[in-house]
Amino acid sequence: MIQIRKLDSTAENFKAQLAAVLAFEASEDEAIDRAAAQILADVKIRGDAAVLDYTNRFDKLDAQSVAGLEIAQDELRAALDSLAPARRAALQTAADRVRAYHERQKKECGSDGFTYAEADGTVLGQKVTPLDRVGIYVPGGKAAYPSSVLMNAIPAKVAGVQEVVMVVPTPAGVKNELVLAAAAIAGVDRVFTIGGAQAVGALAFGTATIPQVDKIVGPGNAYVAAAKRRVFGIVGIDMIAGPSEILVICDGTTDPDWVAMDLFSQAEHDELAQSILVCPDAGYIARVEASINKQLDAMPRKEVIRTSLTNRGAMVKVRDMDEACEIANLIAAEHLEISAENPQQWADKVRHAGAMFLGHFSSESLGDYCAGPNHVLPTSRTARFSSPLGVYDFQKRSSIIHVSQAGAQTLGKVAAELAYGEGLQAHAGSAEYRLK
Repeated sequence: MIQIRKLDSTAENFKAQLAAVLAFEASEDEAIDRAAAQILADVKIRGDAAVLDYTNRFDKLDAQSVAGLEIAQDELRAALDSLAPARRAALQTAADRVRAYHERQKKECGSDGFTYAEADGTVLGQKVTPLDRVGIYVPGGKAAYPSSVLMNAIPAKVAGVQEVVMVVPTPAGVKNELVLAAAAIAGVDRVFTIGGAQAVGALAFGTATIPQVDKIVGPGNAYVAAAKRRVFGIVGIDMIAGPSEILVICDGTTDPDWVAMDLFSQAEHDELAQSILVCPDAGYIARVEASINKQLDAMPRKEVIRTSLTNRGAMVKVRDMDEACEIANLIAAEHLEISAENPQQWADKVRHAGAMFLGHFSSESLGDYCAGPNHVLPTSRTARFSSPLGVYDFQKRSSIIHVSQAGAQTLGKVAAELAYGEGLQAHAGSAEYRLK
């Protein structure tokens, strides 16, 4: 039996109870942070030699050079060709859908820039350009995620990034063929079998062999997260991701077995993952709980699921679906399933969620692999102010200001007046020189 916390929104101390469930400090372990800092400093000074030393030590390799850790395009293509037909078709379908979605996103998100002319001939606008080079970190070893390759590399390519450099650790030299195949399908330009803080450092600073990138994206372990946090500002990063989360709002009309498995789908990631059910029907909550206990033993990762649901899971009884939506906005979950008869009416009330899955058939797992929208999502309530990874993360915007002679007469006086107010004589003079 799994003992999942039960909360009731009518309880006097409900808000405190919910806060306790949501409480999670992304503990910045000082030892990990110090180790990451030392590795980054070493890579910055010694370059390839440091990357080689750490890679051989941590991944138990015997590589003679960093160049020898690069995987050629022929090997990526061979990995793709080696896949069983059904698996290759699934990977291709997922890639096609992810690409199609992000191509539409590029079109709809103002990626073409704009200009407009004022009456006096002054032209203002915005130019949108892709980043030159991006690094994507892909977990290796026990955690090998080809879907992460697709979700990070494809929007970069759709955005127009010239070069995508992928790093992936290969402990004991074991390469995951599906990850390499995904790199081939996604159009990754270069792949190095390195990982950890040393890979982040190599991408951030550049070495003789590994080119410096403009932005680093993709998930990793605590050392990778610590390193990404430290190199931010030298390069861009996507986010510092916390444990995975799912919030299911249900009106009681979905098969309880489906919802139980949806909760499992996040809980099986790791012990810190969070799965929460919110529903106005106490009887339905009980049926989902019964299904959880019925299905648990069949799960290969049942102990991870058990720990996750026991320590961080919750089932919340609310007054009605309107209140469920209010709670959803408070939680601002990474994944939000609205499993209800009329999901859109409730989705309209939700402002904060990384991704919304609407209706009985929209399981979160489809979003992880092949629905099309990006699965790199804000966690730990950061959906209140941030967005899924997208084409826009691989582009930057430059303002266009082309002032006409006539426009300078008007704007120059305004600028000079404000500059004098700020005590900046040179600013005022610069504007006034252009006045007739």
